[in-house]
Amino acid sequence: QVHLVESGGGLAQAGGSLRLSCAASGRTLSSYVLGWFRQAPGKEREFVAAISRSGGSTYYADSVQGRFTISRDNAKNTGNLQMNSLKPEDTAVYYCATSRVVAVTAEGYKYDFWGQGTQVTVSS
Repeated sequence: QVHLVESGGGLAQAGGSLRLSCAASGRTLSSYVLGWFRQAPGKEREFVAAISRSGGSTYYADSVQGRFTISRDNAKNTGNLQMNSLKPEDTAVYYCATSRVVAVTAEGYKYDFWGQGTQVTVSS
């Protein structure tokens, strides 16, 4: 069992930045692929980014490629999502999640444990 807690959400202006963190407890984070997903009101949950167990491989949704950066610190059992050049359409609840798959994946059903989410609101 992995317990995940996100933090760092809040209100930002368009063009601004936010840094989300995901703290893991219960199991070592290095055993899992780490992913970030988001869900806007009235929309389905969508994949944002994922990072491999070692941190050597990353994968991004086209909508955030070049603006967001996913990272992890296995020694601290944490993951981060640096979000730059924010747009109003980035407004959503952001979730971190872990998966036991070998390779990074955008498939939400492959993620076993999820955090409670943190709200990100971007004003125009």
